[in-house]
Amino acid sequence: MSGDPSPDSLPAQLEQALLALAEARGAEKTFCPSEAARRLDPVAWREWMPATREAARSLARRGELIVSQRGQVLTPAMPWTGPIRLRLPRDAERADNAGPSDDTPERGDA
Repeated sequence: MSGDPSPDSLPAQLEQALLALAEARGAEKTFCPSEAARRLDPVAWREWMPATREAARSLARRGELIVSQRGQVLTPAMPWTGPIRLRLPRDAERADNAGPSDDTPERGDA
C-alpha cells in the first residue's frame, strides 16, 4: 500500500488496513492508527493521519472498531484529541451496538 493512492480509493484502503491490523490483534489488543498510515506510506505517514483517523471514525460508526483513549472508550460522535487506540469490538460490545433483531419486540410491539 505504498505510493500516492487516488483520493477515491484512499478511505477504502485505510479502512482495509485498519481492519487487517485489528483482525491480526483481536478484540483484546489495541493498536495505534499510525500503523495503518505507515502501511500506506512508510516515509510520509504523518500526512495520512487525518484521513486515517477519519477512516477509523467511519468504522467506529458502523460498529466495526472500538476507539479508546487511556483505557476509556470514545464514541464516534465526540471529538478525538491526542493519541487514540483501536481494536475489534468484543462480543458483548457487538451485541450492544446491534439493532433490534427480527424476533425482538420493539417498544410498543409487545
